[in-house]
Amino acid sequence: MQTYNNLVEATNDLMKRGYTENLSLEGDTVDDKEKKIKMTADDFEIDEFYRFEGASNPDDMSIIYAVNSPKYKLKGILVNAFGTYANNSKSAILAKLHHYQVNDHLK
Repeated sequence: MQTYNNLVEATNDLMKRGYTENLSLEGDTVDDKEKKIKMTADDFEIDEFYRFEGASNPDDMSIIYAVNSPKYKLKGILVNAFGTYANNSKSAILAKLHHYQVNDHLK
């Protein structure tokens, strides 16, 4: 797994490696709004993820996921808050994302 100094550096490198779609977390789906695709937890895999703390506030954290979906033939980037500002919903999507965060030490 790569090491990045900040979110922009990670985003730029992932885009160079083919993660070109801009994905968003929308409740129980991860969406590619441009292509009008709504993916459930079973529709995608997380290839990589990286956490970043805010420069002035450690509670200002974000996480970037490199996501691929063989079903929809896409690779994209999902950026989400982590820590204090994270969405604490119990959706299957968030359970899947959280699973990767918690189990990253197993890689």
